[in-house]
Amino acid sequence: MRVMVTGTTGFVGRHVVSELLACGHSVVGVARDIKRASEMPWFEDIDFIECDLHESFKSLLQEGSLPDVIIHLAWSGLPNYRDFIHVGKNLPGDLAFLEAAVNSGVPHLVVAGTCLEYGMQDGLLTEDMETHPTTVYGFSKDTLRKSLQFLRNERPYTLQWMRLFYMYGEGQNKNSLLAQLDSAIDEGLTEFNMSMGDQLRDYLPIEEVAKNFSIVINHPNCQGVINCCSGVPISVFDLVQQHCRKRGSDIKLVRGYYPYPDYEPMTFWGERSKLDAIASPEAIASEK
Repeated sequence: MRVMVTGTTGFVGRHVVSELLACGHSVVGVARDIKRASEMPWFEDIDFIECDLHESFKSLLQEGSLPDVIIHLAWSGLPNYRDFIHVGKNLPGDLAFLEAAVNSGVPHLVVAGTCLEYGMQDGLLTEDMETHPTTVYGFSKDTLRKSLQFLRNERPYTLQWMRLFYMYGEGQNKNSLLAQLDSAIDEGLTEFNMSMGDQLRDYLPIEEVAKNFSIVINHPNCQGVINCCSGVPISVFDLVQQHCRKRGSDIKLVRGYYPYPDYEPMTFWGERSKLDAIASPEAIASEK
């Protein structure tokens, strides 16, 4: 399968490309910085196109060289969830690109969403729940999803909305929780400042996130919102403790140093019925 991946040099993108190549797919990588892309271990194994999707994307959608699937991961302005760039630039720019892709004949889109589309809803978050985003980022992603659903009424195509929860692993943003913890451990600090850590979240290793993307493209009948999550809640404090044990570190955790984020509820985790249906050992065995 020929798969185009946008945002290939990002945290998720670099791992998705590796997973797709391992599964035998042909990959067309798209990102704004070829120098950064050339530093990736898979650079020589893909067709790379340097492109800013918000400037010009026509070169990506030439007749005769269209991909079978586009996995759309590119999105700037993170991790600032309140920046107006999400609605002022990203939303219209991404919608223009994805609409053009569908109109040019691309039959299958997989687009990264966010658990922030749910807003301040507590507890188990199901794939069929109504969304109530409270951040500019969550609103923009939610609006993009709804717009793409309307587009399907005019031109039918496969739309898989991979709603991402929390992720960790190699290449994560240096300001993310576990990246900061790793930095503190590596620097030999004796203390690590954090919130109280009682909030419940849903975390997946980035390798599992990438594997989920490679699984869904083989199941075009699994459409709509797909929660990309573990389905298992864990407290932030427990997550940090587990990571310290993994690193063999006895760094002191200073709880309560930071307040809780005001854009998230205290407890939420995802329900992943669609992924479980297609990613079970039985489902994978039936594909072979």
